[in-house]
Amino acid sequence: MPRHSAPERTSAASSGRFREDDHGNPSFSFEQVPRKELTMHLRTCLAAALATVGALARAPIPQERAAQASDLRALDGEWIYVEDRTEGRSLEQLGPPMSSTFSMRVEEGGAAVILNGHGSGHRNVRVAIDGSVTEVAEAQRTVRYQGSWKDGSFEYDVKFERLPGSSTEGIGLIRRTFRMTADGLLVSVAVDPPKRGVSTALYRKAEDIPMPTPTEAVIDDLGWLAGAWVGKRSSGSSVEERWSPPLGGAMLAVSRTVNTSGKMVAFEYLRIVERDGGLVYVAQPGGAKATEFVLTELTPSRAVFDNPRHDYPKRIVYEFSAEGGLSATIGYLKGGTPRRFEFTREGE
Repeated sequence: MPRHSAPERTSAASSGRFREDDHGNPSFSFEQVPRKELTMHLRTCLAAALATVGALARAPIPQERAAQASDLRALDGEWIYVEDRTEGRSLEQLGPPMSSTFSMRVEEGGAAVILNGHGSGHRNVRVAIDGSVTEVAEAQRTVRYQGSWKDGSFEYDVKFERLPGSSTEGIGLIRRTFRMTADGLLVSVAVDPPKRGVSTALYRKAEDIPMPTPTEAVIDDLGWLAGAWVGKRSSGSSVEERWSPPLGGAMLAVSRTVNTSGKMVAFEYLRIVERDGGLVYVAQPGGAKATEFVLTELTPSRAVFDNPRHDYPKRIVYEFSAEGGLSATIGYLKGGTPRRFEFTREGE
């Protein structure tokens, strides 16, 4: 590096700069820079440095980011409604504040959560936790999702903006909050309008929901269920269940629903089998994958089958009346408004 003599003291300040010589080699030289220009330059650099320091101070430290990502990952998976924990509700008012089952998938690094089955009719909705907005366009409205992570909870808003000329009635905002607890995932939902307070319920993953203890029974205990049973729904549709007599440790049945136009609109394969000293009710609506319910209560005229891991129904009850009729009721394990179907023997 070439040597330089010290600059003379003048009204300008010295500034060292790298340059290239005639051969393209770097060299260092001092230049005279006006003091005013240098002062402004230093102030700009100082302001930029302070801004950087402030941003670093506000940003989560690596340990905090790791802890947040770990907490978010706990939300991963499919969640099933267990019980309503909203205070002050009557038994009939109990029920899930959103879908009976839904899923969340946390992106690698915890930057966003992918929603499915949350009740808005949208699938694979990406909700970032930095407050940025995800828009979903519909025919009559635009739906905006905006999420955040604060105080150990994942929260997001769903805002509905209706297009000009469309109806202004309906929900404007849904706010959902998800917090992990020792009991499971606590979900709180607020809707506006109408403002009805906050609904809260407990959800768990299937493997964390204990199955009930089976009641001891054999298939002959349900002999009163055998036969062809027919009934009508409030819509006028006819419903039938045809149960075989108990034989070989099992009872088999088929269910069919026919609307007022004479068209079959639903069917179901059913069976009750002996297993491990108890009875298991197996349902295949529409021929789909089988869902099992365990017999938990049995009297000479009543049988209760439960599966708390199922979304809906969680309970199926058959009752044989003194008049010779049959009723089938489906619903949650506790509260809500169960659906009841009345049957009589075919031909009676």
